[in-house]
Amino acid sequence: MGPVADAQSAVKRILGLDPGLNHLGWAVIETEGPATRAVAFGVFDVPKGELPERLSSISKHLTACIGEYRPDCAAIERVFVNVNPQSTLRLGEARGAAIAALALAGLPVEEFTPSEIKQCVTGTGRADKAMVQRMVTTLLGLTDTPRTDAADALGCAITCAQTMRLRALERSGGTTRTYATARRGASGRGARAAWAKFAGEK
Repeated sequence: MGPVADAQSAVKRILGLDPGLNHLGWAVIETEGPATRAVAFGVFDVPKGELPERLSSISKHLTACIGEYRPDCAAIERVFVNVNPQSTLRLGEARGAAIAALALAGLPVEEFTPSEIKQCVTGTGRADKAMVQRMVTTLLGLTDTPRTDAADALGCAITCAQTMRLRALERSGGTTRTYATARRGASGRGARAAWAKFAGEK
């Protein structure tokens, strides 16, 4: 799918999604220049039922969420190949229902792999879910730790916001040492600190 527009000074709302057939993590963040804040986030527990009913529930929930929060664009996790092919197939079906709802709403969509999201939020693509929870809580100044699915959705939205900022920096040539450390894919404590500092320049 085509990239969303580069970051600008105007306020922009991003809807982040962590799709699943049983649980759908969602999050809306707002960016204005370098500043980022959480608007709302949560986990939609998909009602039990046959597959068509579940997919319909996902689509309807997202349509309502889009109507309430009016995001400008969306970001969603890419499907990765699971050891269980059936699980991968079901995840793809849930993701398809989500993307269809986004497309019907006319939202530009960015896609990121789980490792890209972890790299952006924590500084390492091998972070566990607990580390992602801690970092999104810190980066957004949340008072409560979000559920894992919501944390992943927040991380996806943050990754989209940071990607737009990095594109803007690359276009302007205004890169910094902090940016370079965060951007080049380094891992470990230094990279996590760089990402926190880069995200904290807000």
